[in-house]
Amino acid sequence: MTAQHTLKTDLNVYRQPRVIALFFLALSSGFPWVMIGSALSAWLQEEGLSRSVIGYFGAVFAVYSINFLWSPLVDSVKLPVLNRWLGQRRSWILLCQLLIAALCIFISTLTIADNLHLVGIAALLIAISSATQDIAIDAYRIETFSESEGRMQSAGAAMATSGWWSGYAGLGAIPFLLVDGTHWQWQDAYIVLAALMLSLALVTLFIKPARYTQVKANTIATLSLLKRISTVVIEPISSFFSRNGAKLAIQILLFVFLFKIGEAFLGRMSIVFYKEIGFSNEQIGTYSKLVTWWITIFFSLVGGVVTLRIGQFKGLLIAGIAMAGSNLMFAWIANVGPSENLFLAAVLVDGFTSAWSTVAFVGFISFLCDRTFTATQYALLASLSTFGRTTLSAYSGVLVDKLDGNWSLFFVLTSLAILPSLLLLGYLKRSYQAHWGSNE
Repeated sequence: MTAQHTLKTDLNVYRQPRVIALFFLALSSGFPWVMIGSALSAWLQEEGLSRSVIGYFGAVFAVYSINFLWSPLVDSVKLPVLNRWLGQRRSWILLCQLLIAALCIFISTLTIADNLHLVGIAALLIAISSATQDIAIDAYRIETFSESEGRMQSAGAAMATSGWWSGYAGLGAIPFLLVDGTHWQWQDAYIVLAALMLSLALVTLFIKPARYTQVKANTIATLSLLKRISTVVIEPISSFFSRNGAKLAIQILLFVFLFKIGEAFLGRMSIVFYKEIGFSNEQIGTYSKLVTWWITIFFSLVGGVVTLRIGQFKGLLIAGIAMAGSNLMFAWIANVGPSENLFLAAVLVDGFTSAWSTVAFVGFISFLCDRTFTATQYALLASLSTFGRTTLSAYSGVLVDKLDGNWSLFFVLTSLAILPSLLLLGYLKRSYQAHWGSNE
């Protein structure tokens, strides 16, 4: 078999209906980050709130870091009516989508200056609904493939990354383009966001159920309360440590915590940075959303294929080095000013690194999950990653203020924050190969 034929075979996996379905589900996963992230940050900045306050609003993302606490419910609780109609995973996804749309409509009725606390509560509830939706979507994605289809998990991760960024960057450009130079207000934009979320909910009705779901709902229902807690909470964690061994498990958890911290610090303040430097909402929507959208989709698919060929560890190493370098592009913009050409170059590089790192990272932690506890174990690992990103990045505005608005130094520091995880990756690879005998 020629290398060319092998590449064609690798690319053909993206045409499978079960892989395509993951793209549309991931749209719903990335889209809420617009509502409580970039769009809300821009709205807050235009209302005159400080960098620190805007950064503190990012604390709602910490919900994503603790969703493993209720992931056993998504693994075990059957929703009335919806479960009979859609099954375990899709019923939870649809419920969360409807809640997110309703909360967007609620935000559209508020004026930030007079209802800052209500906006914060609504943002928190969107984060909870979205984090719960992610549990079900990630479980659906992993259970779409059998345990013998390890290569397909990388393809699924690539398609999911493309979908997530399509929701966050593609659909995320819409509110910026609506409110710039028109009579539309941010409240009107949130009505549009709600309508888009309802459209995504319709898609959920038509995708097929996951093929390899192994939920313990029937067994759990017959157990005592103490046994039930052990089954849905303790056993998934115990299984993770017993499968990997204590040393390897701890190294994996530490790496997961550290890997995307630098990227998260950059992401939380990026919209504020763009606006302070002098870019318009239209430029932000065009470059940081639309351009990022397409470049991320392209490199998500490329990253999936390359990771299939070079292995997870090499993919993670390349992605981490690229992430550190891409953050320095924004330090360059801070020194030069609002140059559209440099803005385009920065988002191209950042889109490439974000896509590649996410595909490699998601594929890696998906591979580690025991199918008996898919939702809980994936949620635990993804939550740990999000914990590092959200809890620390909530202070990104404070850090910029402490640096007296020195954006260039801020982005240099975010680049250096990536290095500890790359050093740990070398130790992790050796421990993994020693435990599993793998050459990945």
